[in-house]
Amino acid sequence: MTDLPILKLAPGREARVVSGHPWIYSNEVAGDAALQALEPGSLVAVQFADGRKIGIASYNAKTLIAGRILTRDPEQSIDRAFIEGKLRASLALRETLFDQPFYRLIHAEADGLPATVVDRFGDVCVVQANAAGSDRLLEPLLDALETVLQPRAIVARNDSSAREMEGLPETSYLARGALDGPVILHENGAQFPIELLGGQKTGWFYDQRQNRAFMAGLVRPAQSVLDVYTYAGGFALPCAVAGAASVLAVDRSEPALALVARAAKASGVADRVSTRRGDAFTVLEDLAKRGERFDVVITDPPAFIKSRKDMNQGLKAYAKLARLAAALVKPGGFFFTASCSYNASGGDFSAAVLRGLADAKRSGRILRYSGAAPDHPVHPFLPETAYLKALTLQLD
Repeated sequence: MTDLPILKLAPGREARVVSGHPWIYSNEVAGDAALQALEPGSLVAVQFADGRKIGIASYNAKTLIAGRILTRDPEQSIDRAFIEGKLRASLALRETLFDQPFYRLIHAEADGLPATVVDRFGDVCVVQANAAGSDRLLEPLLDALETVLQPRAIVARNDSSAREMEGLPETSYLARGALDGPVILHENGAQFPIELLGGQKTGWFYDQRQNRAFMAGLVRPAQSVLDVYTYAGGFALPCAVAGAASVLAVDRSEPALALVARAAKASGVADRVSTRRGDAFTVLEDLAKRGERFDVVITDPPAFIKSRKDMNQGLKAYAKLARLAAALVKPGGFFFTASCSYNASGGDFSAAVLRGLADAKRSGRILRYSGAAPDHPVHPFLPETAYLKALTLQLD
């Protein structure tokens, strides 16, 4: 790695990197014409202004996050063997955490592969390269996955909006092996037929796994459940499997509701799961007008705050959602709500939810603050990766 181009930090701009943060922002880089001319995602040797070595990073002169540190060993080779080592370490952790091969295997910086996601669905993997550096390492990643896991197929879901910011095309394709239809995902006692070349993100949201299990654990026979923003039924189906007498799954997407119906049939609970298509706020208002009430109400919306400029309106939306949903909870029932908006702090989100409860004239008690499942670890020096916030309450 001694022949790599050199990225020098600007004098006085070293504090964050020294503290362990894995990103280098563009205003922390000393100006260098040769550096600016590099192909996006090129490997660079990172140094302090005085020439002391820091490590190796991928570099993109065209983005705010200019450098993503891969290693703090200046002599490390960034190759297939490096990636294979990261995969084996992450696999050992997941096999400690889970007894079935359904989980996020690589969660970007926290697992040592910046901007890279690998989700495992039994003998099929889905990869996502969300930055120029991870995109340039995609082929050795695929090779390393075949060595470590021998999957029958690997799907590349390189269709995230983050790629556009990196100047990369959005694509989705079968990268290795053969895939002859949906894969069957096993989670919390339910079975979900998942189409990995379509749907949202990598095909599934593993981050809510333990929150889903907790909510299913609150369900008792003869109770009713409302799951809003259900997507493929990740909350709805475990609640039905746990014994709920009726589960209503709501989403505005017809394909998503078709996934719920297929999963309900595969899980043997089709007679207790119904679906309704519509805008969440509109459906909640209509259910209230009809006098409907539920023992358990779950809301797992998409990010209402996608950038800081959305903060005010987004927090108002979380408050409104809490107000409408809380009105549908029976006295003594349970209410779960979540935010995947990383721009909103846990405090901001909680305050918005509690404001909504007050507007609904409901009170009760907070049972649980929670975040993402442990296959979505948080980088200790990158608090931005703690994006998921969730609240579970019992309402009077």
